[in-house]
Amino acid sequence: QVRLVESGGGLVQPGGSLRLSCKASGIWFSIYDMDWHRQAPGKQRELVARISTGDYPTYADSVKGRFTISRDNAENTVYLQMNTLKPDDTADYYCHTSGVGSDYWGQGTQVTVSS
Repeated sequence: QVRLVESGGGLVQPGGSLRLSCKASGIWFSIYDMDWHRQAPGKQRELVARISTGDYPTYADSVKGRFTISRDNAENTVYLQMNTLKPDDTADYYCHTSGVGSDYWGQGTQVTVSS
């Protein structure tokens, strides 16, 4: 059974930082690209960052220079370091991966940026 379990969300003031973690189980983690998506209230889910199996990261324009995605294959975990957070970053953040005939999502972790 494949599981993706996110953690690390919470309430933070504008300008603050959070580090999200996503622990995977039930998959051969190192052969999967891993993504972080987010969905704000009333908005569509959007891709925030992706890291390839070769550790190559890509980012949405809205988070470039502020967010960093990384992975630890030994721990089957992908991280999202979020710095200089803005109120517009408020959303539920989801870990995701997919392969041929498969598509896996975590349950999400809530991030609220507010003073």
